[in-house]
Amino acid sequence: MIEIAGLLVLGILAQWLAWRIRVPAILPLILIGLLVGPISTFFTPNNEKFIDGDKIFQGDFLFDVISISVGLILFEGGLTLKLSEVRTLGKTVRNIILVGTVVTLLGGALAANLLMGMTLRFALLFAALIIVTGPTVIGPILRNVKPNFRINTILKWEGILIDPIGALIAILIYEFVVSGKPNKQFTMFALNGFVLTILAGVAVGVFFAFILYNLLTKNWIPKYLRNVIVLAIVILTFSISDMIHAESGLLAVTLLGMILANLKIDDLKELLSFKEDVVLILISFLFVMLSSRIKVSDITTVLNGSSFLLFAIVVFVLRPIAVFLSTINSELNLKEKIFISAICPRGIVSAAVASIFTIRLTSLLENESGHMMEYFHAQLLLPLTFMIIVGTVVLQGILAKPLAAYLGVLRQEPNGVIFLGASEPARFMAKFLKSLKIPVKLADTSKSNIQEARIQGLPVFEGSLASDDAFEEIDLSQYGQLHAMTSNTEINTMSCKILSQEFGAERVFRLASNKEIMNSKTEKPKGLLFNGMADYINITQYLRKNPAIHQFEVNSSEELNVFLKDLGDSIIPMFVQFEKNKILPIARQSISLPESSVLFYIIKGDDHETETSNIKEHIQN
Repeated sequence: MIEIAGLLVLGILAQWLAWRIRVPAILPLILIGLLVGPISTFFTPNNEKFIDGDKIFQGDFLFDVISISVGLILFEGGLTLKLSEVRTLGKTVRNIILVGTVVTLLGGALAANLLMGMTLRFALLFAALIIVTGPTVIGPILRNVKPNFRINTILKWEGILIDPIGALIAILIYEFVVSGKPNKQFTMFALNGFVLTILAGVAVGVFFAFILYNLLTKNWIPKYLRNVIVLAIVILTFSISDMIHAESGLLAVTLLGMILANLKIDDLKELLSFKEDVVLILISFLFVMLSSRIKVSDITTVLNGSSFLLFAIVVFVLRPIAVFLSTINSELNLKEKIFISAICPRGIVSAAVASIFTIRLTSLLENESGHMMEYFHAQLLLPLTFMIIVGTVVLQGILAKPLAAYLGVLRQEPNGVIFLGASEPARFMAKFLKSLKIPVKLADTSKSNIQEARIQGLPVFEGSLASDDAFEEIDLSQYGQLHAMTSNTEINTMSCKILSQEFGAERVFRLASNKEIMNSKTEKPKGLLFNGMADYINITQYLRKNPAIHQFEVNSSEELNVFLKDLGDSIIPMFVQFEKNKILPIARQSISLPESSVLFYIIKGDDHETETSNIKEHIQN
């Protein structure tokens, strides 16, 4: 009991540590697993592991737990693959996915065959396992480095799309490998087994996709049971497919997720969110346990010149070849191609699929006479894959930012604005900024607000900005400011605090609270929109009464301050525009303005005509 609890607690601790130090979660998960597993044998009595996954889950039970867990992970990955997104992506992203897959598969297999002595089918299986990058590993690196728009877009979408595609390729090659057993060659028997596995996986996946689609779209299940019923059906899909034909379950659930992702299903985002929570717990538990299973002998076996050379070929030869072939006649310059070539960290799906394949293959081969060499190669799959994962995450995580700075591919300060909340005042401000050719995005959890924003033609994100979904779905390379404009001051304040880590403390702004406006004795904090002169209710009322936006040209910060001081009771200052398509809100911060900057403001008073006349008179004087 204490070991199971320890695995779960350590897994969640690893996730928190990854968030805290801004690294991909898989790195601390694997390292903590190695610490409590093989490395702990150097410090414990009788050289026993502090935690050993093989003692907690033994025999077929271990395989079943890992299989179902990996199945759920692949189902969640399948839910992210939308064919419409693949079709609309640029040629470069598609080429990197297609060409990169072929180059890594063939080149990795050849290198594993020549350097590690693997048979062709095991070399192909190893190469298939290291195709996948995944958003969970590339995302933290991109957020830390902040490369330019083109690089950010290519690497982000490659990570999202290659996840289920790479897993599917690995599953197909694995099915072909096990179908040929006990034969050493790819015979007609192996081909028949392979085809039957594919047919079983496809048939069961499509059948249960049809069942789930009808359950979800025809309201045959209550909303509070939707998520758990979907979870049960995914597990049922996996189990039945495996019963019909061994090893077809992973294909069935991956296909199930991909089909659901491309059908029109209400609240699919909620379903995906639930699956992400389940997968987070599974990953946290699973990878500490899997890492703890590795033996010291496995580590020493792969830490040699041949494996290091294999790592170098995968990272420094195959990846650049794939990128440069994929970007022929593209808009990317040489420096951008070099940086993309240097970034391809392997991820959680690689480790998950490698773990289940290793356990299954070793159990199939250990009692087979004449297959000792293949049994040894099967044992190599997991530590070799983990070496590639840890090596790429550590190396590229450390070198990515200095390399980007050296190549000069860091993004320029973005001029876009993200609004927290898609309420009436936020929509008004976003629509105005959009007219100035400034990128905007409104984020809200309210369906009515989101729908109204869409009607007005404003780009939206339905969900919380503080979630990982936001960082994966929103291309932050375009946005440099956060304007928190919900009606809840606590949410505005907390969001600014959290997202200041992404945008910087001087680039997050929020609405003032009524208490801050009324309390004239207390110094108002910086970062209050509209110079701290209006809360949510005030600004909504002002915009309804006087929606016209006025402008005044200022030539210095001193001139701006004088204007605001003299007319502070008559206007609500909004933004000041300087240079081309760049704005800053008037938010009690010091602004250094070039000549010919423009202040935008609205009239505050009820007597609009009188106030406008007074302001014009002041400007003329």
